[in-house]
Amino acid sequence: MSLHKEINFETEVCEHLAAHGWFYAEGDAAHYDRALALYPADVLAWAQQAQPKAWEALTQNHGNQAGDVLLARLREQLNTRGTLDVLRHGVEMIGLKQKLPLAQFKPALAMNPDILTRYDANRLRIIRQVRYSVQNENCLDLVLFLNGLPVATVELKTDFTQCVADAVDQYRFDRLPRSKGHAAEPLLLFPSGALVHFAVSNSEVQMTTKLAGQGTMFLPFNKGDDGAAGNPPNPKGGHRTAYLWEEVWARESWLEILGRYLVTEKDSKKQIKSVIFPRYHQLDATRKVLADVYAAGAGGKYLIQHSAGSGKTNSIA
Repeated sequence: MSLHKEINFETEVCEHLAAHGWFYAEGDAAHYDRALALYPADVLAWAQQAQPKAWEALTQNHGNQAGDVLLARLREQLNTRGTLDVLRHGVEMIGLKQKLPLAQFKPALAMNPDILTRYDANRLRIIRQVRYSVQNENCLDLVLFLNGLPVATVELKTDFTQCVADAVDQYRFDRLPRSKGHAAEPLLLFPSGALVHFAVSNSEVQMTTKLAGQGTMFLPFNKGDDGAAGNPPNPKGGHRTAYLWEEVWARESWLEILGRYLVTEKDSKKQIKSVIFPRYHQLDATRKVLADVYAAGAGGKYLIQHSAGSGKTNSIA
């Protein structure tokens, strides 16, 4: 019964996104490349549609191997620089005068027609039941992609028999980025795999940007319930966590988050030590402030009010 309800939960999320600008089809998981941790068809479709001159140059240099060369180079760059930097700044390729962009985000100022065309060409895809492991047949409930690059993973639990803590434990104990004596799992490895991992139930959401086995730290990604923890009842009568796929993962919102809101922190050796993904209240606060600034103009004063230790400094920054 619980498995049946979880499948229905998956279906509801996927069908909503499919109706709102995301790619989704039964059987997509079969085309996921475990070793590369990429969805190759979307990487190549993005390059061909959004960067036709660059793709033409690649095919002139590499012929029928252009796709394989691009995918191999992309994986190497992800391993070296991390997913966020590659998404935002593209990759250098032999035969290209400029970096090949892997996504088009909205600039701060008005877009020209070429940028708008590339922005519209972004391919957001959700895939369910992804067998991600190069070691076994472990399966993630959902994986979210942008132009073939994995940006988020999701474990779903229904409140009928489980809770969000069970999804958290599944990540901590069963979704290991590197098991002792085994090769790393590219999709789960930090910082070259998915950017964020969501544990989701009907009533609560938690997230982390770095899987580290039992020591993984998850943070709430809830709206709050009248000053208390958790989420308020859904005014539409659905899941309390529906804001995640209806609002946060909405096409414009999700692209903005990936393009502007994530921040990397580096250590003294300039290696990425953490990625900051905004919590819901931080995202909500900054978007409300920006909306007011656009409406009322610059020069206003704002009070950012969060509870202790919940990220006021990052919200203000």
